[in-house]
Amino acid sequence: MSESSSENGGARRVAVPSLSPGGLEAPRSAHFGHAECFTLVDVTDGGIGEVTIIANAPHQEGGCMTPVMLLADNKVNAIVVDGIGGRPLQGFMQVGITVHAGVGETVEHAVKAYAMDLLPPVGPGGTCQH
Repeated sequence: MSESSSENGGARRVAVPSLSPGGLEAPRSAHFGHAECFTLVDVTDGGIGEVTIIANAPHQEGGCMTPVMLLADNKVNAIVVDGIGGRPLQGFMQVGITVHAGVGETVEHAVKAYAMDLLPPVGPGGTCQH
């Protein structure tokens, strides 16, 4: 994968916007900015490691950049989304978090596809227009 290895032995931390309560079995949220929470999954050598759940701030608090900074502060390397606007996409690019188009209904399905390098990156042409 193109993400650089993190300080924890080459593991990558991927975030998936999730419906509460989060976790591997949780349904994925359709749009990252309105997700109830993020499920963070450490992926090492294609396998699923530690899973952490963090609450998302309400969309009104700080706007679209609040979740970007929340994930950066939690050492996320990549995020898997269904929809994302141009401003947060630029924010993720600025903090070094790659954005990937998601698949599957659950967090686990999306993370497994990410671990197998099956998810294409999202570029400026793939953002939501709202």
